[in-house]
Amino acid sequence: MAFFGLFGKDKSPAQKEAEQQDLDKGLERSRSGFFAKLARVVAGKSKVDDEVLDALEETLVTGDVGVDTTLKIIERIQQRVARDKYVGTDELNGILREEVASLMRDHDHANTPFQVSGTKPHVIMVVGVNGVGKTTTIGKLANAYKRAGHSVMLGAADTFRAAAVDQLRIWSERVGVPLVSQGMGADPAAVAYDSVESAKAKGADVVIIDTAGRLHTKVNLMAELTKVRNVMQKVVPDAPHEVLLVLDASTGQNAIEQARHFTNATQVTALALTKIDGTAKGGVAIGISDQFQVPIKYLGIGEGINDLQLFDRKAFVDALFKAV
Repeated sequence: MAFFGLFGKDKSPAQKEAEQQDLDKGLERSRSGFFAKLARVVAGKSKVDDEVLDALEETLVTGDVGVDTTLKIIERIQQRVARDKYVGTDELNGILREEVASLMRDHDHANTPFQVSGTKPHVIMVVGVNGVGKTTTIGKLANAYKRAGHSVMLGAADTFRAAAVDQLRIWSERVGVPLVSQGMGADPAAVAYDSVESAKAKGADVVIIDTAGRLHTKVNLMAELTKVRNVMQKVVPDAPHEVLLVLDASTGQNAIEQARHFTNATQVTALALTKIDGTAKGGVAIGISDQFQVPIKYLGIGEGINDLQLFDRKAFVDALFKAV
């Protein structure tokens, strides 16, 4: 994967092609499953009618796009059919591409993704439940910022599992960046405070804070994340500059429920979707982006340290709806 090209303002044609190939491969299972169903939808049909739309609706829902987003897509296609009077089934793929792309949004810094804020350190708080690939994503992010020329520190504020601290330590050693930790059972807010304070004292450009991966009740989750935010702001008043929610694409509708919990509990600014390469549920990205109006910023397309791709709406839609 032409990973280093992700950090520059301009990518060469070869880098763009390599990234698109990686994305095409990562979405292969989602694409194959969808097009197999879509082929059955339009079999023997020459135009888009109510029967085709009903079958398409079922295909999108079972493809984990989500009911609300599916209904929005179907309604838009219905409006198009009513306006144009005749829409052939051979046009359906192109129409789907357009409508899906219009529902998704790119992140605000798509062209300058690894620039840091004027205030140092740039603080990133990472949230998400256990098992979604949160620690791995943090490691990949740390590597990305380091390769972009920034000094990086990690904070192990997920103190409820010894394994979480140990995993983050392994990643810090692998990437070659310092880790601030107090071990299992420590106060997460205290670890977050120490991490930001240490990063500021050492002049680090970026500090990435891991947080507890337990899906609490809404009240407890909000209280804990609010406490972590508040203590970091004692060191850096506008921290965190980013709140990144990590979701496992392979969990489908569970990922949407997790997004609902976390976006209610804290101000999530961006999403990272992991394990997109190992699932047929890539359509969940469409529903999440549409329902929560939070941009997807990263896609995890493998376990390697460089297997992290910046989300590009057009590239994603092209890969998902590429004819097979």
